[in-house]
Amino acid sequence: MRPISAPTPTTRFRRTRRSAAIRALVQENSVTTGDLIWPLFLRDGENMREPIASMPGVERLSIDQVVAAAETAADLGIPAICLFPYTDPALRTETCEEAWNPENLTNRAIRAIKAAVPEVAIMTDVALDPYNSLGHDGLVRDGIILNDETVQALVRMALVQADAGADIIGPSDMMDGRIGAIRAGLEGAGHKDVAILSYAAKYASAFYGPFRDAVGASGALKGDKKTYQMNPANSDEALRLVERDLREGADMVMVKPGMPYLDICRRVKDTFGAPTFAYQVSGEYAMIKGAADRGWINGEAAMMESLLAFKRAGCDGVLTYFAPAAARLLRDLH
Repeated sequence: MRPISAPTPTTRFRRTRRSAAIRALVQENSVTTGDLIWPLFLRDGENMREPIASMPGVERLSIDQVVAAAETAADLGIPAICLFPYTDPALRTETCEEAWNPENLTNRAIRAIKAAVPEVAIMTDVALDPYNSLGHDGLVRDGIILNDETVQALVRMALVQADAGADIIGPSDMMDGRIGAIRAGLEGAGHKDVAILSYAAKYASAFYGPFRDAVGASGALKGDKKTYQMNPANSDEALRLVERDLREGADMVMVKPGMPYLDICRRVKDTFGAPTFAYQVSGEYAMIKGAADRGWINGEAAMMESLLAFKRAGCDGVLTYFAPAAARLLRDLH
């Protein structure tokens, strides 16, 4: 549909910008608390809150503090949280067995949150990098990231998370065939209602650095992830990956990172119409927060503008470290 407008002065676009009330009437997109997923970092211990230097305002939390964060999410109306563990280096191995340990940090946290705040949806991360002494998302042999062997490990990991009570499984590894294998595993184990939000178009991005600090993978990483994460130069490939993951059983799909890839978000939503999410990743957060903390930009305005950009690009929701701050601001505005 092509919009039709008469020439000036019959049409004056400023008429609909004249006041806040009129601007609200013609606003095309909006951000709500229901659009937010709050990523949280886990660590062992009790009553622990450990600041992450490269992510101002973000902390690693012990399980009791993560439960408190989930209670905050419920109070603010944030519908979902996503858990990422900082694994004790002593538990990281090349074979990654801790990833499917029913008593690992993530699974203990899931059970504790579900016992205290069952109404908050829990999304988990399915990738081996927090458990891999080599820092990769998959198993490594002779410097090669193994695809099919990794997929088998990811299925085991997803199943113990579902057993613990996870509502949404988030495969972020970018191995070929993992969505179909995880879906089959979940169905076979009776977890037919557990959803999969696939990191379908995850790029080999420079914006992940602070996250790798947060989960302790940056120092461990040997080489890079370009053989399994997407080339930032590619766009059509993202559509092929999303189509594959939807055919294999993904319920929702994600583009990662977020703001540098808004064009991909728009293409995915327009092409498939499936529930589409973006991850406003650690580097994006750190740039906005760091500039705001130095007084270079209006932090609240930049935060909300960035979130609105995702909605304008067609996203149904956003994983963002700004979730609690945005939710509080939205609450205060109403």
